Amino acid sequence: MPELTFSVEGAEAERFAAAPLIHLRVRVGCHDNAVRIRNVMLQCQVRIEPARRRYTAAEQAELVDLFGEPSRWSRTLQGLLWTHASVLVPAFEESCVVSLPVPCTFDFNVAATKYFHGLSGGEVPLLLLFSGTVFYDEGTGLQIGQIAWTKESRFALPVSVWQSMMAHYYPDSAWLRLPHGVFERLRRYRQQHGLSDWEQAIDHLLAAQPQAEEAR
Repeated sequence: MPELTFSVEGAEAERFAAAPLIHLRVRVGCHDNAVRIRNVMLQCQVRIEPARRRYTAAEQAELVDLFGEPSRWSRTLQGLLWTHASVLVPAFEESCVVSLPVPCTFDFNVAATKYFHGLSGGEVPLLLLFSGTVFYDEGTGLQIGQIAWTKESRFALPVSVWQSMMAHYYPDSAWLRLPHGVFERLRRYRQQHGLSDWEQAIDHLLAAQPQAEEAR
C-alpha cells in the first residue's frame, strides 16, 4: 500500500459556477519510486479550527451568537465542520496538484457562514481530513487500497478569498432562510401594505419597530 502525503498550496474563488465555490490546490505525493499511482478517488472533510487564531473586539462581538460571550470561549471555541468535498486525482509519479472544489453557502443558519461573516480579516484555520481509495501498481498489476484516516493537512485560508467570492455571487446582499410559517406571515404583511418587494417589507417592519417600543 503506497504512503500518500497531502498538503494545501493555495486557494482561489471560482467566478463562473452555478453556486459559490472555492478551489483548494492540494498536492498529493507518493515518493516510493516502485509505485505508480493510477488514480485516487479522494474524499475530504473540511473543518474550521477557531481556537487557532486571534480575534479583535469587533469580531468577538460578531461571533457571540456562535460561541457565546468571549469569557466562555475557553470552553465554547470548538471546531466546526465546514463541508465535505471530493475529487478524482489522475495518474501521477512522485506528486501532482489537483483542484479540490469546496462548496460554499451564504445561508446564515449554517454555523460556518456565521463564522466567516463575523471575521473582518486575517485567515481561517482549516483542518482537512482525507480518505478515499487508491488505485496503484507496484509492478505486479493493478491493486486497490484505502487511504488511512490519519491523513490530514492544515491550511490558513485568507478571509478575503471568501469575502470576494460572496461579493461576486451576492453583491451587496445576504441570504436568509425562513420557516414556511414566518415566510407566509411576511408575504401577507407585504400584500396588506402594498409593498413591491421583500426588501421594502422588511424595511417597513424595522421602521415600525421603534414606534412600537415608544408606545410601550
